[in-house]
This record gives sequence, structure tokens and C-alpha cells, in this order.
Amino acid sequence: MIIKGKVHKFGDDVNTDDIISAKYLVSTDAKELGTHCMEAIAPDFAKSVSPGDIIVAGNNFGCGSSREHAPVAIKGAGISAVIAKSFAAIFFRNAINIGLPFLESADADKIKAGDSVEIDLSNGIIKNLTRNETYKTAAFPGFLQELVEKGGLMNYIKERNNA
Repeated sequence: MIIKGKVHKFGDDVNTDDIISAKYLVSTDAKELGTHCMEAIAPDFAKSVSPGDIIVAGNNFGCGSSREHAPVAIKGAGISAVIAKSFAAIFFRNAINIGLPFLESADADKIKAGDSVEIDLSNGIIKNLTRNETYKTAAFPGFLQELVEKGGLMNYIKERNNA
């Protein structure tokens, strides 16, 4: 599975309130949440995202509350994957549930805002096409790639039960 997009860069400790403010938690609609994604720390973020773009961040991405709205908002904004130096455990789990690919990379600092990046999930390779650099990360397990392809855990389960 290959993902390619433009990078939107964030620092350390981006919390779930930064990703989607609590005042928007009355909705569960991904597209609606996506229009407000990151507005607390980057007001024009949602308007600047093109479908398939990628977030790159520092340490502890997705810390804070356990709300599933955070990865839903990211996906609803059109982001296809998140690369960070590390993730908060609850974000990690919620991203799996909704089928949002995430990769930990010690080289996240080398990737800059606006860079074009290609991710090979199967082989754990991140290519920075802008800087002609390649970074290694853990391969995204086949089972998780299948969850991404199905649009998340619930869709995966529904499809398996109907088979």
C-alpha cells in the first residue's frame, strides 16, 4: 500500500483538543469535524489540505483525552496518514479503529512542511521526494493495512460477517 501527499508539519505534544476542539464534539460526521481539524493551533489547516496529504509531527502526537473524534477529524479533513516521532497510546488505538495509517519515525524532524512524501506501508519506507531522502520505519502490518482499506474496524467486521 502506497500513500503519497504533501506534508503539514506540527511539533511535540499535539493533543486531542488541538486536533479537534471540544466544542465540536456534538458531531460525529467526519467531514464536518474535518472542517475544524487543527483550527486551535493552525486556523487555516483544513482549507490548506488536499485529499491525500500527510501530517508529520514530533513526540506524543494525540495526547490528551481518549476521544475518537481526533483521528476522525484528521481523516475527515482529507489526511491520508500521520507520521510522528511517537504517539499517545490512546490515539494509536483510535487511529486503528477508524483506519487511519500512522507511522513512528525517528526521522520525522528531517521532513519539512510542504515536502512531498511517499509512504510504502508494506515495507516501512518513507521517501521524501522533495529532499531525495529515504527513512526507514516499521512496516505497517498486513492486518492493519486491510483495516485501512476497509475504512476502519467496524467496516472490516461488517464485511467479514457478511462473507
